[in-house]
This record gives sequence, C-alpha cells and structure tokens, in this order.
Amino acid sequence: MSPPLFLKRFALIGLLLVHSFTVNAEQTVLTLQAATELVVRDNPDLAQMQARATAMAAIPSQEGTLPDPQISINAMSLPVNTFNTRQEDMTQLGVGVSQMIPFPGKLALREQAALFEAEAATQNITEVRQRLLSEVKNAWWLIFYLDHALVLVDSNHTALQQFVEIAQTKYKVGIGLQQDVLLAQLELSKLLDQQLMLKGSRRNAAASLNALLAKPANNEVQLPETIALKLPTLKQETALYQAAETTRAVLESNRQTIQAAESRLALAKKDYLPDFTVDASYGARANTLTGDRRSDLLSLSVSMNVPIFAAQKQAKAVDQRASELMKEKYALQDEWNKVRSQITQAYTDYQRTKDQFVLYDTGIVPQARQTVASMLAGYQVNKVDFLNLARSQITLFEYQIQYWKAFTEANQALAQLTAAVGKEEIYE
Repeated sequence: MSPPLFLKRFALIGLLLVHSFTVNAEQTVLTLQAATELVVRDNPDLAQMQARATAMAAIPSQEGTLPDPQISINAMSLPVNTFNTRQEDMTQLGVGVSQMIPFPGKLALREQAALFEAEAATQNITEVRQRLLSEVKNAWWLIFYLDHALVLVDSNHTALQQFVEIAQTKYKVGIGLQQDVLLAQLELSKLLDQQLMLKGSRRNAAASLNALLAKPANNEVQLPETIALKLPTLKQETALYQAAETTRAVLESNRQTIQAAESRLALAKKDYLPDFTVDASYGARANTLTGDRRSDLLSLSVSMNVPIFAAQKQAKAVDQRASELMKEKYALQDEWNKVRSQITQAYTDYQRTKDQFVLYDTGIVPQARQTVASMLAGYQVNKVDFLNLARSQITLFEYQIQYWKAFTEANQALAQLTAAVGKEEIYE
C-alpha cells in the first residue's frame, strides 16, 4: 500500500529544506579566492583611493587651459550734471574683452605636472590593492590556523580524557595512583583555558577580516575544512628584486612624482619670463546735440608683468622646487631600500617556515605519534608511568600546533612577498 499523499508532500518538503540548508552552508564558506575578490570589490579604503585618482585625472586639462577672459562694460567721460551721452565729444559707451596669456610653455608644464601626479595617484590604487590583498590573506590564514588549533585541542582533550579513564580504572583496582588522575584532570583544565584563548583570538581575527571585507564585525566567518597542503618553490631572490623594480606600484608612483617635480622646477624657471595681457575695447559714441556725427572708437593694448623682485620671488621659487625634486628622489631611494628589505624578510620567512613544515610533516609529528602509542601501551601494562605518558601526549599536541603554525606562516609570508614584489608571478 502506498503512503498517503500528505506524507509524500511532507517528505518532499523535508528534502527541500535539507537541500536549502546544505546550499546555504556551502554559500557561507569563505575561500581565500572569494575573500580577495570581496576586498577588491567592497573595501572603502580602496574605493576612496579610486575616487581620489578620478579627481586627480580631472586636473590636467584645467591646468593646461588659458584663464577665463574678462568682459567689461563701461561708460567713459559721461557728464554727471546731465548724464547726456551727446553732450560731450569724448562720451562713449564701451564694451571690452581682456585675456591673460602665460608665456609660451608655462601651460604645457602645468598640465604635464598634473598628468604625472594623476598617474602617481593611479599607481597608488594598485599599491593599496596589493596591501589590502596581503592583509586579507594574512587574516584568512590566521583564522585557518586557529580553526585547526581548536580541532587539535578537541582531539587532545579526547586523548587525555581517555588517559583519565584508564588511570581511574587502574586506581579503582589498586594498581594505579590517585596523583595520576589528578594530573590528567589538571592537563584537561589547561586545555580548556587554551581553548578559551584560541576562541577569543579567532573572534578577533574574524572581526579584522570582516572589517577589510566591509562586513559587520560579528559576521560569521567559516573557512573550508580542507585545502591542498602544498608550498611552491620560489624564484631566486635577485629575480624578485628585478621584478619588483618594474612592477611595484609604489616605486612607479614615486617615479611619476619625481617627473611632476621636474616639471614644476622647469615651470619655476620659466616664471622669470613675463605673462601677457591683451585688451580690446569698443566705444560707441552718439551724435552731438547739433547733429554732427561722431565715429566709434576702438582701443587695443598689450601689457605684461615685470619680474623686478626676481631675487626675492622667482629665485626662491626655483630653490624651493629644486629642493622638492631632491626630496622626491631621496624618497624613491628610501622606498626602494624598503622594498628590497620587505622582499628579503618575506623570502627568508617563507623558506624557514617551509622547511619547518616539511620537518614536522615528515619527521617530528609522525615520531611523536609513535611515541604516544608506545607510551600508552607501556602504561597499560605498568611499564611506563603516567607522567611520561601525559608528557608525550602534550608534546605531540605542541608539535601538531607547530605544524599548522609553520604552514600558516609560510602562506602569510607568500602573501607579504607577493605584495612586496607587486605581482603574483613569484614562483618557478
């Protein structure tokens, strides 16, 4: 007999709910790639840098354009007793236009300096993006490490709980010591304390990651349970130096700033040369009171500024711009020294932690597991005391923690190295 229709519907709804919960759970898993995509898309720090670069890109055309002309309307030689435009011969109503023209080359230099500064702002976007990617990766890997540390605490708690049960059993039959039970319970309490600290650190790391991703600080962060445990081989350190010299955005930003300073120095030197102002005005004159016709008047003039205070003004401006140029050159050299230092430090940290990870993976952790198994077997037949058994388990736990710490720090060093070089292609 087939089940009733309402049971079939109930079962179908249950399957749909299970599927929905499964899909939602999968959607909450934050992969490293997803985190990097989110920070590029949503981070407000990067967005404000992009807005600044957009604003800087609008400056060059303003700097390279002539000043706005001035239009004037006037009444000349108007008698105040009658205000009659036909009474006096020189009375006229005029309109004029005036245009200031900088000495040839000045506008081009102003526009050029603004273009270099706009390009520097664009390079700063790339630099901020690389920094944010590094920070997101560091926070993600820290959470990854804390998750595995918490799993190890649970498994170590289970193992020590098993030791407590064995110690209690031996104590009850008269072949064990009460101090063994107390020692095991003390170690269990220590684990609970460590678990509390790890959970607090994990919450803080999640808050930092959420802030970078423009999410609420208390937003739940769930990472994948398993990932590929591989550490790549890097290019030679000198090759990374060479790559960074051309790909690191902060260096290119400094170079653009230097070129802007050079343009401003050239502009300061041109300020010794005068700027011109061209005026043209047209005066309309009415016929005289007797009917005589008077011709209209056209006035033209050219004026220029005279730099008679050059020693106090233009010369000092040249000195100022020259010093600013030297400052930018020193800044570039200082930044290049920092970049090489960042590369060397990250490169050294990666090689060290990679070697540690391999050592723990292939040697120390397997040997520690064998030691615990041997100690446990010996303790059960009274050939090993409980203190040595507990110490072997604690040692295994510490080595396992170091195993995941080494793997995490290696990946964090990779993130820092990528940011220091300025590109992802750092592997052989």
